[in-house]
Amino acid sequence: MKPRPQSRGIKSGTRTEALRETIEDKIATGAFPPGMHLDETELAQKFGVSRTPLREALIQLASMGIVLIRPRRGALVADVSPHRLLEMFELMAELEAMCVRLAARRMSEADEEELLKAHRACEAACLAGDPDDYYHKNERFHYAIYAAAHNGFLAEQASTLQKRLTPYRRLQLRVRNRMAASFNEHTGIVEALQQGDADLAAMRVRQHIWVQGERFADLLATLASLRAEAAKPIHLEATPAIARL
Repeated sequence: MKPRPQSRGIKSGTRTEALRETIEDKIATGAFPPGMHLDETELAQKFGVSRTPLREALIQLASMGIVLIRPRRGALVADVSPHRLLEMFELMAELEAMCVRLAARRMSEADEEELLKAHRACEAACLAGDPDDYYHKNERFHYAIYAAAHNGFLAEQASTLQKRLTPYRRLQLRVRNRMAASFNEHTGIVEALQQGDADLAAMRVRQHIWVQGERFADLLATLASLRAEAAKPIHLEATPAIARL
């Protein structure tokens, strides 16, 4: 039996999951900017799928807050006000501070090894100058901290908000020198955790997550650019069809 072909840019897994991840990536990288209308017919044609798995993928993205589905008007990429975005980052910083506080007391040798593996993976992506790869490795780093906290409910809440902030956290890494700064901040967090210093780890992770001053201004400038792009007509290029499952 011949292996089923797979489309470029479409990740493994079920068709719905693959579509969700691909659309999420395009939103995160600005290919689908805030406010862009997501036309089901055009997207189905672009990805070579029926509208059913596409609609399911959009529903999943809507549950994460990344896409807004309007009755009888279709879906669009969610746009968040600067004030709301600031509130979300503020909460993310506090959730992660809670995680590292617990991790500083509860981290096992296996947890520490997983954290160090994730940290080394971030270093490799940083040295390669690949912000998209760094984002995925960065995600693994933060999930390793959540796991080391050994509080499942807290990990669920932190993961949910992290997914909601995906487009914005990813955009931050495209700001000049931000990727290297992020990695250096990771190093400080790891050192504090290895020392078992909960207060220091919490302070450092807050500084790492919290966007303010120039960092927030840079993020808003990037978002403004994407909104301007969203106002222009967008022609979706065709993508090879996804194999039928």
